[in-house]
Amino acid sequence: QVQFVESGGGLVQPGGSLRLSCTASGFIFGGAVMKWYRQAPGKEREFVARIGGTGRRRDYADSVKGRFTMSRDNAKKTIFLQMNSLKPEDTAVYFCKADGYTTWGQGTQVTVDS
Repeated sequence: QVQFVESGGGLVQPGGSLRLSCTASGFIFGGAVMKWYRQAPGKEREFVARIGGTGRRRDYADSVKGRFTMSRDNAKKTIFLQMNSLKPEDTAVYFCKADGYTTWGQGTQVTVDS
């Protein structure tokens, strides 16, 4: 079955960096559009970034544009989210997802706090 395992979250000070990973299984990864979402306490889940099957096309939410970079390694069936210049408002649980599938992973907690 389709599965996602997110990792790389943690506690970081404002201005710091983290790199999230998501390893997928159960479907043909190489052609799939992959996305990152996040959900802050008391808020709805929101789109963060998207990457096309080859990795050439990437789109970002305005709130993270210029600070976050999404990439993928199709051989390892893994996507990444490099997060720089983190702000307290980036605090959330981060999830990955593949277009066309309803499965979510367990997420990884990112906390930005001094």
